[in-house]
Amino acid sequence: MFGRRPDGKRIRGSDPLVQITPYIMPMRCDAQVFLKIRADMEKLSRFIRKQKLENDEQISYMQLIVASYVRALSRNPEINRFIMNRKLYARNNCSVAFIALKDPSDVNSPETVAKVRFDLTDTIFDVRDRMEAAVAANRAENASGFIDRLLNVLFAVPALPRLVAGVVRFLDNHGLAPAVLIDELPFYVSMFITNTASLGINDVNHHLYNWGNVGSFMGMGMTEKIAVIENGETRMKRFLPIGITVDERVCSGAHYARFLNDMKYFLKNPELLEVEPENVCFDQGLEYHEPKPARASA
Repeated sequence: MFGRRPDGKRIRGSDPLVQITPYIMPMRCDAQVFLKIRADMEKLSRFIRKQKLENDEQISYMQLIVASYVRALSRNPEINRFIMNRKLYARNNCSVAFIALKDPSDVNSPETVAKVRFDLTDTIFDVRDRMEAAVAANRAENASGFIDRLLNVLFAVPALPRLVAGVVRFLDNHGLAPAVLIDELPFYVSMFITNTASLGINDVNHHLYNWGNVGSFMGMGMTEKIAVIENGETRMKRFLPIGITVDERVCSGAHYARFLNDMKYFLKNPELLEVEPENVCFDQGLEYHEPKPARASA
């Protein structure tokens, strides 16, 4: 209330065009913009293989995408804004949510949602360790996530889900939603990512949720082979397609263009993610940090 929220700070004095867009497009689904980038699969594969052979470090493609996102965000903090009740906020954390199977060896295993907070100085190893720790916690024996427990209670009483959803939406619109609820629910993150390649399908441009304030959704798909010209010769080259959906209301197109170019640059040069960035930019002085994780491997 009064411009304060547990997960963000009200942005004032922004571009008038940015200020008016939530009134023209009041819902997140009104303002979806669909994008696509292709990462050089050969470079990513070489980086992953080198880390395994030389340093005994296990890195996944999704972890590289998330690390590139975090690094690009450290240079373009405006991307981490969100709209709530037609007001613009700067998020006070860098967070990502993704879905994982409880049992990765069983496709019929129940799904669990992992929500991870990152520090904008994180390296690829920090990102990897944070993500693996979140997955391990959700897959632990007898682990019951907050969402699972909440849904079990809600659906035990008829009409209760609609009532609770309405109350939470009202509180959220006015900045009164409990911080513990926002911290636990995956609908309050900087970015949601899904690995549709694991399902054997192409990349998708997933919709944004009107519930919560997720401003970006990324879907990594199956490898594509595209004809390219290198050194005057044509050959087929492998690329990792990433479908991206964003809320155009949070910042200008120029900010998004710079962010995407930065993300593509780090995916093209993943070795830069091995070290911390020299400089980190925060939105209007809203500085936030997360303690570094314990190293999973040396």
